[in-house]
Amino acid sequence: MPNIKSSTDLRNNYNEISKICHESREPVFITKNGQGDLAVMSIEAYEMLNGKLELYHLLDEGRRAVKEGRKRSLEDVIQDIKQEISDGKI
Repeated sequence: MPNIKSSTDLRNNYNEISKICHESREPVFITKNGQGDLAVMSIEAYEMLNGKLELYHLLDEGRRAVKEGRKRSLEDVIQDIKQEISDGKI
């Protein structure tokens, strides 16, 4: 269930809301005049969300590449990775 607080709560109880964000790793939704206004989250939760979005973008890019016929065998990919490791690129 989403955690919802008022903008007054944010102003008067910042430390409590910060603690909730860090412990739950979920956003706290802030209302203003009874309407949704902001979502507040910890830096850790934000970075995790950003990481997921980046992963989804890469997965989508991979799906498009396969549909367009741009694919390589697993053996070729492994060989390239081994070569990059031996060259010190990775």
